[in-house]
Amino acid sequence: MPRRLRRRIRGNFENVCFKPCGIPARALEIVYLKADELEAIRLMDLEGLYQEEVAKEMGVSRPTISRILANARAKIADALINGKAIEIEKNF
Repeated sequence: MPRRLRRRIRGNFENVCFKPCGIPARALEIVYLKADELEAIRLMDLEGLYQEEVAKEMGVSRPTISRILANARAKIADALINGKAIEIEKNF
């Protein structure tokens, strides 16, 4: 059974939904991005930290960060390429 560690999330994510322009939200499929996925993207891609630094900052292992980043980037790519909305789950 895998361990579930509480991940440290320090980003203040005010905007919880992003969608393509000109299409009502109710007509779009939604991709749900977890708060830890967004935090990993923020630290890695916006702050420019390395995976080892991101793992330490979030309190998880480097392989876990690698999986989180892969999942987050796949979800973001799916939403951008296929015109889906992105909603950030506020479960932190």
